[in-house]
Amino acid sequence: MLNFIEELTWRGMLHDATPGVEELLKDKKVCGYIGFDPTAPSMTIGNFVQIMLLKLFQLSGHSPIVLMGGATGRVGDPSGKEKERELKSYEELDANLSFQKEQVKKFLDFEGPNAAIIVNNYDFYEKMNVLDFLRDVGKTLTVSYMMSKDSVKNRLETGLSFTEFSYQLLQSYDFQVLFQKHNCVLQMGGSDQWGNITSGTEFIRRNCEGKAYAVTTPLLTKADGSKFGKSEKGNIWLDPKLTSAYRFYQFWLNADDADLAKYLRYFSLKSRTEIENLEARFTDNPRELKAILAEELTRRVHSDMDYDSVLAVSNILFGKDVNVDSLNRMSADELNMIAEEIPNYSIDSNILGKGLNITDFLAITGIMSSKTEGRKAIQNNAVSVNKIKIHSYEYEISNIDLLHG
Repeated sequence: MLNFIEELTWRGMLHDATPGVEELLKDKKVCGYIGFDPTAPSMTIGNFVQIMLLKLFQLSGHSPIVLMGGATGRVGDPSGKEKERELKSYEELDANLSFQKEQVKKFLDFEGPNAAIIVNNYDFYEKMNVLDFLRDVGKTLTVSYMMSKDSVKNRLETGLSFTEFSYQLLQSYDFQVLFQKHNCVLQMGGSDQWGNITSGTEFIRRNCEGKAYAVTTPLLTKADGSKFGKSEKGNIWLDPKLTSAYRFYQFWLNADDADLAKYLRYFSLKSRTEIENLEARFTDNPRELKAILAEELTRRVHSDMDYDSVLAVSNILFGKDVNVDSLNRMSADELNMIAEEIPNYSIDSNILGKGLNITDFLAITGIMSSKTEGRKAIQNNAVSVNKIKIHSYEYEISNIDLLHG
């Protein structure tokens, strides 16, 4: 069984912790949580940092709570934001929350002695009116205490609404409710959450005369200083409909060599010995090491079948020994993956019913700007249909050439 704080320390995932937390976690099994606001249609690999934190916590013999922000998502967290968030509709937030709950279930164990549970903080506030909130929640912390937190101080010049100012109270009260109902004594999160989390420990001290703890991870950035979790095409989502398994795999494969050691420690479930042995073995071959990490994460986030499809697509795009049989064996999903990664053009299948001259086909689809350019390409041995070189201007494209998957 892992030692949670030691595990975070060697992985470089420990940014700060309240005094006494290491002794607490050594002595007994505890319950801890991380909150996720459903402001996006899917979780991203940025969220996956916190999922890994919960996973390592569970592997250390403790019980994790995933707190879904059905309430806090309606308000918006000012932490790390330069301006006011645009509020989402309740319908959108509810749909996001329902989807993200299912995503989380893939990564944690929800059965057994250390079973994870999912809680929706909307349940804490659904029957609470504004007067109850102001009396029972708002009286706990002073305005000066709340304004001392970075999440508030950093926004005073650009502007902070009362709505976002109150977020600190909501997150603090969340911790108090989990402490009371689930004996949850630890809240975890990114370093930008330190102020909100320690406000929660203060709530528990004042209102429950209890002791609670905090642990945060560093905010993960790339070697060039840019935000982790984005590619040239935008966010890297955990939902294959938003980021295909192939593109997810390629993100890790194309990572900067300087980020590799950090990514291995943050995202691999391999032990310290295994990771250090792999690093020593592939010192001069970082691409192979990135492929090992990409495989592990693609299998975990997507599936073994998706990883096999990624290899098949990679072989089609970059392999040398590819023929029409290889293409015919591909599934519709694999063909769609390929279409997302290379320029693609559309044509009405009815036009192909009676056959279409190759030069006409190239011009109509826009692959070539004209028939003349198409003929030159064929002459230069630069045109293939389903990996078969075309040498004749008279070749006809028909429905027979279509791949259906």
